Order: sequence, then structure tokens, then C-alpha cells
Amino acid sequence: MNIMFGGYVLAGLIALVGYIVQHRLKSKFEHYSHLQLQNGMSGKEIAEKMLHDNGIYDVKVISVAGRLTDHYNPADKTVNLSEAVYNERNAAAAAVAAHEVGHAVQHFKAYSWLQFRSKMVPTVQISSTVAQFAIIGGILLVNTFPQLLLFGILFFAVTVVFTFVTLPVEYDASNRALAWLKDKNMVTPQEYDGAADSLKWAALTYVVAAIGALATLVQYLMIYLSRRE
Repeated sequence: MNIMFGGYVLAGLIALVGYIVQHRLKSKFEHYSHLQLQNGMSGKEIAEKMLHDNGIYDVKVISVAGRLTDHYNPADKTVNLSEAVYNERNAAAAAVAAHEVGHAVQHFKAYSWLQFRSKMVPTVQISSTVAQFAIIGGILLVNTFPQLLLFGILFFAVTVVFTFVTLPVEYDASNRALAWLKDKNMVTPQEYDGAADSLKWAALTYVVAAIGALATLVQYLMIYLSRRE
């Protein structure tokens, strides 16, 4: 009972931190969306210039619906920017656009962590589904069939590894974005600080997700080990 209670408290604390980080991220992007770029370029134009400056001409920059839905798709080589980022001409839009192109540059240059992460995707898709059902069934049958819970834990561990592999990929993309923005004089010092602050909070969402996944894995392990005693 103490283990279960402690696990719930830990999960609650991580959820609270996650909420705070997400709220902070949204407020940061809202704040820096009012910091207009002196170069007058839109997120789309920023992305296209960064692609071309890195010798990449086979990646398209397209607009997608939603907010904070920006991503790079290596399968069809598209930089997908949310409507606000695609059209707007501010520090937040520049940060997001350059970050997503950072992933395209990683793909172009065969960045090892991105390659490893991409190879994990099919496995993670399967393991996450298997883990979900195995863990639920394992907890219900932990006294009679504890091996099922252990089976689910092993599959869930794969998804935990994936969340940690994502961290260097995301931080490297941000570093590439900020270096390019600065080296090419795309932003003023104030705009650069805004872009860096925006990307810092975006990266923290991945850190919280990774810690949360690890904490959940530990909680499952504690349940398994305590019921075996």
C-alpha cells in the first residue's frame, strides 16, 4: 500500500511539473510572438533560407493545422509548420521554424542519434501497445501470473529508452537552429534571446516526459517486486 501511495504521489508531482512547464511554454511563445523580427521574414521564409544555407533543396516547407503541431517528417522530407509559425514574422516563429529545420539538417547529415531514434520507431509502436495490455493484465493477475506484468514492464522499458534517446535529438536541433540564427545575423540580440528562451522551455517538455516515463517504469517494477515477496 505504501509503495502504491508513493507511486501515485510521484506521478502526481511529475504531472504537476509537466503542467507547469507546458503552461510556461505556451506563455513564452505567446510573449515572444509579439517580438516582431526586424528582418521581416516569416517562419516559412526562415525555414527555407536555413534549408538552402545548409545545401538542402529537396525538403518542402508546408503549413499544417493546429498550434504547436510543428514537426519534421523524414519520410516525405517536409518541414511542417503550424499556421501561426508558417505565416508569422516574430521571434517565436523564427525559433520554431529553425528548430524543425534543425531536424532536417540532422537527417541530411545522418546525425547518429536521429538515425537511432528513427530505427526505434517501429519497435516502439509495437512495444507501447503490447505494454499497455500486458501491464494492465499483469497488475490484475500479479498474485497468480506475475510474469505477465514483468513482460509488460520489459516492453514499456523500450518506450522509456525512446524518450531519453529523443533528448539529444531535440537539444541538438535547437543548438543548430540558434547557431544558424546567430551566425547568419538573422535576428537581433533581443530576438535571439527570445528564440533561445522559447526553445529552452520547449526542450524541458521532453525532459519532463522522459523523467515521467522513467518514474512510471520504476513504479511498475516496485509493484512487481513487492508482490513477489
